[in-house]
Amino acid sequence: MDKINIFKNGILKENPLLILNIGLCSSLAVTTALANGLGMGAAMTFVLLMSEIMISAFRKLIPNSIRIPVFIIIIASFTTIVDLVMQAYLPALSAGLGVFIPLIVVNCIIMGRVEAFASKQTLGNAILDALGMGIGYTWVLAAISLVRELFGAGTILGAQIIPEEYTIGFLKAPPGGFFVFAIMVCIGAALQKIGKKSEGGK
Repeated sequence: MDKINIFKNGILKENPLLILNIGLCSSLAVTTALANGLGMGAAMTFVLLMSEIMISAFRKLIPNSIRIPVFIIIIASFTTIVDLVMQAYLPALSAGLGVFIPLIVVNCIIMGRVEAFASKQTLGNAILDALGMGIGYTWVLAAISLVRELFGAGTILGAQIIPEEYTIGFLKAPPGGFFVFAIMVCIGAALQKIGKKSEGGK
């Protein structure tokens, strides 16, 4: 299996948000501010990376009949670590993300990747997959958060850029999250078409 493609797949071709459309609930809920988007992306990437490493490393020792409970315990352990570290060192970010950090345990992106990939692949491939998926997830969250914060609140990371009277309040509301996400999906589809055409040209 081509290691470069394993890494690149999660960034665009199999992007968990734009292409696979999984893990959307928490993604749209936390993207009202760029700091939240980056924080959620980093937390998800850490849990996904560590879970894939553990499951891939011990995949031959995990009985098939109890693999799902084992996967959940591993994911829950790293999610708890992230949650406690954020509460201790980044309390404002932890408060902003709220319940969505503990809910990483049941996020279908992580469960899907450990079941479909890490439990069947070597450690090196699992690391590349986790990093690619994590980066893909994070850049989409950051892009949505940037648009919503900049044009919805007029700020970037809390610094006022656009006067409040020129902002679009709709973008701060939940429907605004769906609107920006829909635009991102269209951009992702367009980029995929361009990529397929360039591959066909070769």
